[in-house]
Amino acid sequence: MESEFFIATLFNLAINLLYTLLSLLVGVIALKFVDKQLLKNVDIERQLQSGNIAVAIFASTILLFVAIIVSFGLKG
Repeated sequence: MESEFFIATLFNLAINLLYTLLSLLVGVIALKFVDKQLLKNVDIERQLQSGNIAVAIFASTILLFVAIIVSFGLKG
């Protein structure tokens, strides 16, 4: 009984870790897409290096938005 519970817990942990990594990967790809396609005049990476907080908030918002959408898509 205990070994079955332990195996199920490890399986659940592995699936959640996979979802997390997939969400992070899709978020970074989406941020790169927005940077290259939609914001051609603004270089997000250079703005972040220069300390622009508004760009940091914008980038983190995109990552959160994509993570929420991917998580709902993977659960459904």
